[in-house]
Amino acid sequence: MAAPQLKHTFSNIHALRGGKPELGDLALSDYHLVFRFPPESVIAEDPSLKKTVKQVWFAFHIISQCTLRPTPPSSGVPSSIRIRFRDFTFVSFNFADDKEARKAFEFIKSRTCKLGNVEKLLAFSYRPPPNSPESKISGWGLYDVRAEFRRQGISEKSRELGWRITTINKDYSFSPTYPALLVVPSKISDITLKYAAAYRSRQRIPTLTYRHPVNNCTITRCSQPLPGPLLKRNIQDESLVSACFSASTEFAGGASLDTPVESPPSSTVDLTTEGENTDGSNPDIQKMEDELTVGGTILYDEKTGKRLIYGAQQQNLIVDARPILNSYAMQAIGFGTEKMENYKFAKKEYLNIDNIHVMRDSLEKVVSAIKDADVSPFPPNKELLVKSNWLKHISGILSGSALIAQRVGIQHSNVLIHCSDGWDRTAQLSALSQLMLDPYYRTLEGFIVLVEKDWLSFGHMFNLRSGHLSHEDWFTVDGDALAGTAVKPGENDGRGDHFENALAGAKRFWNKKTAPGKDAVTDADGTPIETGVEPAVAENMATRPKDISPVFHQFLDATYQLIRQHPTRFEFNERFLRRLHYHVYSCQYGTFLFNNERQRHEARLQERTRSVWAYFLSRRSEFTNDQYDSTVDDHVRGRERIIFPRCDDVRWWHQLFNRTDDEMNGDLNALAATAERVAAYQQASSSSELSGPADANSNPSSSEAPSRTSVSPARSPQPPGLAATAAGGSVLAGVESAHEVLTPGTRSPAPLKQNAAAGDAPGTFAALQERISGLSLGKGMFVGGIGGAIGRSSSGGTGSESGRNSQNEPVEQQMKSME
Repeated sequence: MAAPQLKHTFSNIHALRGGKPELGDLALSDYHLVFRFPPESVIAEDPSLKKTVKQVWFAFHIISQCTLRPTPPSSGVPSSIRIRFRDFTFVSFNFADDKEARKAFEFIKSRTCKLGNVEKLLAFSYRPPPNSPESKISGWGLYDVRAEFRRQGISEKSRELGWRITTINKDYSFSPTYPALLVVPSKISDITLKYAAAYRSRQRIPTLTYRHPVNNCTITRCSQPLPGPLLKRNIQDESLVSACFSASTEFAGGASLDTPVESPPSSTVDLTTEGENTDGSNPDIQKMEDELTVGGTILYDEKTGKRLIYGAQQQNLIVDARPILNSYAMQAIGFGTEKMENYKFAKKEYLNIDNIHVMRDSLEKVVSAIKDADVSPFPPNKELLVKSNWLKHISGILSGSALIAQRVGIQHSNVLIHCSDGWDRTAQLSALSQLMLDPYYRTLEGFIVLVEKDWLSFGHMFNLRSGHLSHEDWFTVDGDALAGTAVKPGENDGRGDHFENALAGAKRFWNKKTAPGKDAVTDADGTPIETGVEPAVAENMATRPKDISPVFHQFLDATYQLIRQHPTRFEFNERFLRRLHYHVYSCQYGTFLFNNERQRHEARLQERTRSVWAYFLSRRSEFTNDQYDSTVDDHVRGRERIIFPRCDDVRWWHQLFNRTDDEMNGDLNALAATAERVAAYQQASSSSELSGPADANSNPSSSEAPSRTSVSPARSPQPPGLAATAAGGSVLAGVESAHEVLTPGTRSPAPLKQNAAAGDAPGTFAALQERISGLSLGKGMFVGGIGGAIGRSSSGGTGSESGRNSQNEPVEQQMKSME
């Protein structure tokens, strides 16, 4: 990418993070805000400082809130622009001149929420430096749908496995939000599919996303049915779901789980080797897949002599991710859920996962707890963190995914997943359960394939959920600052200034009635900063704040929990997830633009933009987990094929929020340590009771079990809450109760008090429950505050991980060459 043309430069600006200022120059280009320090005025006085110049980049597209605080010159308080970025970086820029502050604010606003067209985003102009490692990789070809399902044992020549690939949606007319190629049961014709599509929201029929290579059991996904208030049924849909659940039983055989089986080979295409098959074809893969999956001996019943059909004792499951009341409430408007009398071959489980609006509000509470990170060195507001219920939501998603993985991998059953439209909660559950089941998806390439398949190809609406074109409501003017008041921690930073925003809205209304005059404000190249007529935005591309939700963010957070709990089972590291989160919003690459496969195909993104996967693969060493152990052996603890989460051990992803572990998780870690000590005390007391006479008033009863909130890193990773599920209860019940005990401020952990028994244990525990945590004021800032992070980020060190720059490393290289 060529060095950006700077449109405006503002000298001697103070940037604040953590309450610590750093003096520098602020430069604005079409796509970035660049802060460079020390400023040119200081370098002119001491030329030796030129070698120490550092810079940090902030992409305009990741701005989530920008507030102008204008002040009168007589107040002595500088005007400021407070910005919150999607990577949870909080920075304030103080201007001595109020006019310069307004000019910078309007320019940033014009380059974010007034673009009017997706094609004006950075992705359509970004190119990596020539001859760089990234420029030599075309990440668009990494995912090959036929190769991935061939890896799972399914292709046009394998109908005997019970599945086939249909091209019914090749032109996206059958289901506009579904991929072009779908995998459906072999015995279901395309005619049946067309009739069944009328019974599913947006024609998103049940279709295969994963087939287990060992037991041939499957995960299928779809959208909600359309029974409506009259509880209508659809015979074709019932036949399709039945066929999805019976395809595996029609395929005889199956390898034993006691036999170590390696994951099938990669489904990706070698992007760097020329002269080989670029369609991913390999004539030996099918033979190898058959050997892996058939492998077992045919068995017969000793009494009847009949052949035993593998999977005959399956407990097939239809998973509705929604709360049960939400599912039934949808019937009033024509939607709803399956009436299980018509699907007697399966049972149903409601996972009680809240909708996108609840999740958006939850994240907003988290942001409120940390939003003063620009002007304050103090730790987050822990009360607000608790009230957000963010960790409870992550636990619920992990628990539901573990239930699916347990049914497929342990109980050899089939699972059908849906929520409402099948592209939010469904994607979370489907992808996470496969991550637990298949070691291939825990490699770098495998995870990329998983994201491409279950998120991009199956139509998660990245544009709608991310708001790539921004919104004017995210740009506010704080009129309180006109009185000369300085910003203080805890203030609403202008988001509640309705009067000023109402005036701005009225101004926009009247401006729409008039054409732009000759006195319109323009930047250096003549482009209007405030245009009289707003550019038209396609309805399906416009940002609607009510549709924005951190759905993919939650998936990455849940993946982080699995990496933290199973540090040797993932090839990629935590930084990979954090950088992936950043690039979902950066709009530097075309990968996460638009809402579905059809829109990306029509926009010709592969020809016009770069893929984000080229960025990651060209820097593989930066995203590789040093502890990774690729060995799979179900007979060795810690090397099992299947992994499960410990839902009572969910922690804040503190690196993503640019905080220390103690700031975010100090109370949780202390309470977990206390629970371990209490459990150890109970065990010791119980052992003492068995070994000699015991006083009933001073020793815990032998019938009392250790608290289920104790967290043991060495325990075998088993599915959470399975006992409750087997008894007919929700898999979430145990998880939520454990989370409430571990989360400070939700309720007092009564079970621990009861189990603490006698002596001084209750008093000790009560004292520990106060959870007094000191204030960690030694956060890493820039240099002497803001500069330290900028210095590290500029040189490509660890500072770039904390989200304190725009992470546009190729552009940084260009800027370095200009110095």
